[in-house]
Amino acid sequence: MGFVSWNDNLPGLLDHTVLRPEATKSDVLRLCAEAKDHGFVVIFVPPCYVDEAVAAVAGTAVQVGIPIGFPLGGHSTHAKVTEAIEAVAHGARVLDMVINISRLKSGDYDFVRQDMAAVVQSTPGVNHKVILETCLLTREEKITACRLAVEAGMDYVKTSTGFNQAGATVEDVRLMKEAVAGRAKVKASGGIRNWKSTRALLEAGADRIGTSASLNILSEWRTEQAPGR
Repeated sequence: MGFVSWNDNLPGLLDHTVLRPEATKSDVLRLCAEAKDHGFVVIFVPPCYVDEAVAAVAGTAVQVGIPIGFPLGGHSTHAKVTEAIEAVAHGARVLDMVINISRLKSGDYDFVRQDMAAVVQSTPGVNHKVILETCLLTREEKITACRLAVEAGMDYVKTSTGFNQAGATVEDVRLMKEAVAGRAKVKASGGIRNWKSTRALLEAGADRIGTSASLNILSEWRTEQAPGR
């Protein structure tokens, strides 16, 4: 995407997120209010708050996202499918699932593909992303994970949970964009705290940005857009 096309509507490209374990119900409700006030299209909240979040954004364009198999990815396929079905039944419209990292690194590619496909097939009509946790993967594993995600029917491949040793990088976004070759989109997430990093990741090919620092990013973006700058 060119600079102008995404720069016209930055809030629409940010998944506004609160997933830290100590986040309270008040934090979740504040997130919902911020999404409505600033034009964020997707919010991510812990699964236990799906009902409150769905109620808080009812009647708006905001979609509630729920993480699946989060943050380690080693859940059984049945557990991930159950999580996904429950979230959608309660109003979630976006699901970000953690790939089975251990099975991927073990070379169990059929398992990894089927694990993703089971979640996709059990929850039709919603948006599905898979989190690769790129900081734990080799270059070839990242490419393989992207291929398996496309084969499983994922809408997006996503860099990171934000709960591991490193988050999104420009290099990983470029690699993932090339690997999916237009058959899926790319979400950058993990450690994205400012507009400079956000812009670099969008320029590298990210279609969406996941962050808990959305308000700071928007503030810096708006300052840059101000007349005279």
